[in-house]
Amino acid sequence: MEKQDKTAIFISKVFKILHIKLKPKTENLLVQIFKFGIVGVIATIIDFGFLALFKEILHFSTVLSNTLSFCISVIFNYIASVKWVFDVNKNKDPKKQFITFIIFSIMGLILSDLIMWALTDKIKLFYILSKVVATIIVMIFNFVTRKIFLE
Repeated sequence: MEKQDKTAIFISKVFKILHIKLKPKTENLLVQIFKFGIVGVIATIIDFGFLALFKEILHFSTVLSNTLSFCISVIFNYIASVKWVFDVNKNKDPKKQFITFIIFSIMGLILSDLIMWALTDKIKLFYILSKVVATIIVMIFNFVTRKIFLE
């Protein structure tokens, strides 16, 4: 007997209560986006927490602090994405999937660092506001690339 996904059941009940009828494929995508959002919030808390630690307490540069905090959050994000968010294609080589995940995470890191550098060092925006902008842009990039390459 296959274990039912409690999150999918919850979302399905919410749609029923709200009298929203969706095609199964659309509902599954919305469940996945919801899960991605939860993982993203937790990863963001991890990311921002370590960013503040490295920047404010250890006095690392903004870009180094961002790089380190991003790497720590990526570890959590990979585990949660593979275990809970994405319906990982079991036919694909897990090592290749991990490498693909890391490659796109590095691309996301570069994008994040560029945004942080431009907004903080060039435009002189407060680094936390810069991080919010970078996080939103990288989050969209991450969902799209993981959806395409993990499933």
